[in-house]
Amino acid sequence: MAMRRCLGFAGVVPRLIWNSTVLPGASVPGGRSFLSCPVNTHLCCKNTELRLRSFTSGPPSTDVSYEELKQLLAGQKSVVIDVREPWELREYGFIPGSINVPLGQVNTALQLAPEEFTEKYGGELPQLTDNIVFSCLAGVRSKNALNTAASLGYNDVQHYPGGWQDWVKNEHN
Repeated sequence: MAMRRCLGFAGVVPRLIWNSTVLPGASVPGGRSFLSCPVNTHLCCKNTELRLRSFTSGPPSTDVSYEELKQLLAGQKSVVIDVREPWELREYGFIPGSINVPLGQVNTALQLAPEEFTEKYGGELPQLTDNIVFSCLAGVRSKNALNTAASLGYNDVQHYPGGWQDWVKNEHN
């Protein structure tokens, strides 16, 4: 009898949680959210832990540090795309070896024919399997570009969250 009640309760709780709003910040790194629900009404149901999966638009571990970016550039193992506007590169500078594709053009640029991409941006169009690192001034636009590329089927995309500001700081040390 107690077991039947416990199992019945276990079926109701997920439906209640599924229909309720999950509070912001309820997830933990790794894309999982946990909700512990102590149930002490019957001996068979001491504690119940329900795991709710939260979905993200990008792959895990997408950040690249200054040191990692230097290694990728030195080994020519990555395509670095700077998503700032051309005037920003002229005024502030750019990471050597990067290709400038302004954020507003990333979606269309990554869908161009390889020849058109090379003609317009001066670099090779990355393949869907190539590692791409997006950069900007401080990491906000590069994260948006990463999400755009991931939505287009690029599966090895990263971004340099420190951007040009972090690059200059580390280069002058």
